Amino acid sequence: MTNRTQQHSPSSTPSSTSGASAASILTGAPDRHRRRRASRSLAAGAAVLLAALTTAPALAAPSAVAARTADEGPTTAITAGETAHTVQATDIATQATGAAAKAADTAPRTAHGRGTLLSITPLGRQNRAEIIAQAQKVGMEAGTARHGVAVYRLTYRTITPDGRPTTASGLLALPIGTSHRPLPPVVHTHGTLAYRGYAPSVGEGPDRAVSVLYASAGRAAIAPDYLGLGANPGRHPYMDARSAASASLDMLRAAHSAVPKLGAVLDRTVSLTGFSQGGQVAMELGRELDRRADPRFRLGMLAPVGGPYDLDGSELPGMFDGRIDPQSAVFYISFFLTAQNRLHPLYKDPSEVFRAPYADRVEDLFDSDHPAEEIAGKLPSRLEDLLTDAWYAKLRHPSGALLETLRANDRTCDWKPDRGVRITLYSASGDRDVPIANTRSCAKELADRGAKATVVDQGADADHNTSFLRSEPSIARALPLAR
Repeated sequence: MTNRTQQHSPSSTPSSTSGASAASILTGAPDRHRRRRASRSLAAGAAVLLAALTTAPALAAPSAVAARTADEGPTTAITAGETAHTVQATDIATQATGAAAKAADTAPRTAHGRGTLLSITPLGRQNRAEIIAQAQKVGMEAGTARHGVAVYRLTYRTITPDGRPTTASGLLALPIGTSHRPLPPVVHTHGTLAYRGYAPSVGEGPDRAVSVLYASAGRAAIAPDYLGLGANPGRHPYMDARSAASASLDMLRAAHSAVPKLGAVLDRTVSLTGFSQGGQVAMELGRELDRRADPRFRLGMLAPVGGPYDLDGSELPGMFDGRIDPQSAVFYISFFLTAQNRLHPLYKDPSEVFRAPYADRVEDLFDSDHPAEEIAGKLPSRLEDLLTDAWYAKLRHPSGALLETLRANDRTCDWKPDRGVRITLYSASGDRDVPIANTRSCAKELADRGAKATVVDQGADADHNTSFLRSEPSIARALPLAR
């Protein structure tokens, strides 16, 4: 559920490389708050455990994220061929919005103008050497890097889980010097994030780093921020697979409008990959593309890593039988229940579910404005200390509204893709955040419907994060190249 390859995302100036160590990238941001020695020790230990829970913090200070989002200043934009010129981000936004309007007659019409491109904000460029250094810093193999890359933040129209219009943001990374060929689109969906400032289009880390790496091989890399994260309003509807896939599809539509304005063109066949929560999102998005949700796109490849596809049968039981790390379980359950309660009322008051003093703070902690390492020090280390007796028992044996909520998000693998769609499900038997039983359950569901999925186990010595790092090279090599 969490994004172990924490921090995928170069900052607003990808050409600059942070001096943070790989260890700090993967285990959480430096401690920015002065605490007493005991508190610092607890937070440090929790941050290490939460490397599995949330994408690592942005290397830029969180306070800088909002300012950078509001005003990027003059940056470099790609034009046709290898020529580049300097423009204001607001100029590109105006031009892109106009281009989207001109394309409206040919693009499929959707409710609330879903997928309409609102702005393109240039975030900078990286050359091949910088891309390789960035990938290696977060522990990723960089052998597929070929081109320099230009990075952009897109904002676009989408809808909330209950169908109301809203806006969302995401990352678009394009190779430099390949505009004469259609670029194969690859969508990377990120894992669990509690803090909006760590999303791919606003934070630094593996989510952006892996997207830039995919683009450097000659692809158009697209990384949605999800609702309530990045430059998006409200709270994140965590583990709501349907709305995450819906917003991701609209990000793909926005990218389709943006890419021609940036001197390139998208191929029709889309590859999908994602990690942890993003594995679940990738499977749900694959279903939508396979259903021809937008006739401009065709599903070609699915390669998710460590997705929680089976909440009721694998993920939730693993929190009580020792397969999932206890502190990871506390984080996931807290995030899941508080988010899902806004969508499908499960309780009237937090005190029904959470013990004191956590009942008074847990909902505020998951407001998309608190980094995971900050949340860690304010929650207990065991479910027994977090939950009331009644809810501890209820989670062990779900029924009623809780069971319906779990099962509503357990349908991402119950479909049959078209022939020719390649499916590889990556996981690790050593994963103590999303047990490999989730992946085996997904493969069985697909097989029961006549679809073949290859399961790759990265080993008993691979934890959640390592499962991604070991899988990434295979995924990168399998993704199609520009024709």
